[in-house]
Amino acid sequence: MKEKTEYESIFISDVHLGTKDSKAEEVIEFLKASRCKRLILNGDIVDGWALKGGGKWRDSHTKFVRTVLKKMEKEDTEVIYLRGNHDDILERFLPIAFDKLVIEHEYVHETPKGKYLVVHGDGFDSVTTSCKAIAVLGSYGYEVLLRLNRFYNRWRAWRGKGYYSLSKDIKARVKSAISFVDRYEDQLHHFARARGCAGIICGHIHTAADKMLGDVHYLNSGDWVESLTAIVEKEPGEFSLLSYEDFSRDQAVRREERRREKAGKVGANEEMEPRLRPVETAAA
Repeated sequence: MKEKTEYESIFISDVHLGTKDSKAEEVIEFLKASRCKRLILNGDIVDGWALKGGGKWRDSHTKFVRTVLKKMEKEDTEVIYLRGNHDDILERFLPIAFDKLVIEHEYVHETPKGKYLVVHGDGFDSVTTSCKAIAVLGSYGYEVLLRLNRFYNRWRAWRGKGYYSLSKDIKARVKSAISFVDRYEDQLHHFARARGCAGIICGHIHTAADKMLGDVHYLNSGDWVESLTAIVEKEPGEFSLLSYEDFSRDQAVRREERRREKAGKVGANEEMEPRLRPVETAAA
């Protein structure tokens, strides 16, 4: 049996099940290789907007749900699902609790270093809160951009080049996009302070982060569409940002270590086996 990486908590958001660009297989691989006491699904796990607009639910999306349920059943993992804006249909049913599954608006995570407030973050996006129609239109524009990105990266792969994200490049270059992220982070910083929390963990804007904003620890789990990132808590209060790329590299190292260990055991066993010599028969 493969050894799993142990965590206190795992925070993931923005998987967007129901869309073609959801990297469900990758997040499943990560979750299967990990064991945690609690799994916080911080919004936009299911993309209700996309499904309503003709999106497709794939086998891998069902597999993701089964993976989470299996962790609850087999590993006794507590699952906290926080509603986002793309899965806002849950709003009318909150709060809900089924054994080890809790669906809520927000979650306060207790650590030895203080409380961390966990929210999806769409409430701090003025476009999402003030005009849903514009937000839906923006979501559609993002899907178009991702579609163009797929074709562009096929061409890059044909030329032997690696993956390139158009949306990340736009966020890094366009001043209004940079300003939006700055305002978003600033609002969450003030909100955490007002709630007396040492840190805040969010998602929503698909921009992973782990940094201090004044005296508040700001963490954004990114997404599983392009960034492929999660926030992990290795020890109580010890958070870090983990990318799928880093996870894959670590898994490759572990596989190599297991291969060498197995090869070493085989070699040792061969040396321990007695070497039989041919029996010499007496001359007739």
